[in-house]
Amino acid sequence: MNLFFRHFGQGQPVIILHGLFGQSDNWVTIGRRIADHFSVYIPDLRNHGQSPHAAMHSYPAMVDDLSEFIEDQQIVNPILIGHSMGGKTAMAYTLEYPGTVNKLVVVDISPRKYPERLVHTRMITEMMRINLDIVTSRAEVENELAQRVHDPRIRMFILKNLYYKMPGKMAWRLNLEAINNSIDQLFDGVTSANSYKGPALFIQGGRSDYIVDEDIPLIKKLFPEALIKTIPGASHWVHADAPGELCSILSGFLDRECRFGTD
Repeated sequence: MNLFFRHFGQGQPVIILHGLFGQSDNWVTIGRRIADHFSVYIPDLRNHGQSPHAAMHSYPAMVDDLSEFIEDQQIVNPILIGHSMGGKTAMAYTLEYPGTVNKLVVVDISPRKYPERLVHTRMITEMMRINLDIVTSRAEVENELAQRVHDPRIRMFILKNLYYKMPGKMAWRLNLEAINNSIDQLFDGVTSANSYKGPALFIQGGRSDYIVDEDIPLIKKLFPEALIKTIPGASHWVHADAPGELCSILSGFLDRECRFGTD
């Protein structure tokens, strides 16, 4: 699959993988900060952003996409950074190809199987129930969402996936049907007979329950050298809540400054 991607900087390659309902644009701020020292690639995963749509949406499929992307871009020995769904994709790729990854960073996700998260299924439901054939403006969609999605932050996250495919005609960048049909698979755990013995870092949000103490033995089994860092006050969307703190932690792990401030 020919994934859309953004690229910044030059040097040691870093690949950043976004989470479910996200897109490469969500990580541009962090990507630009580390591009002073690295060649940063931020792809849109399948069925997201500007990448192609496909009926299959699973971790094996996304691992295959990532493998093809790395080969097509002639990337050697990359550092992988993945958030949520992107973090599980990065873990699964690293365990399948452990000798090819320089370092691994996983942001607020564990290898374990998760129970269904109602926030995700509700987001899909609310997007699918909006008839984009009859609305003509972004404001109309926002007003309709506001009646049922009361958290303004979640509304804004949803609306980032809305675009005009022609004047007066909007569409979702997400392949909602494929994601909806595959949602159960996205809660699956990452399993492997292999382990990755290279440098690994797991970063959790202090207000998030995606990584809990009970996850540590599994993390250490699959990634024996894993460090686990917590950013107090951050939710699951660590990169949006605490970009400065995230940059600071990345600086230490990558041995290069990830600066954060005004451009």
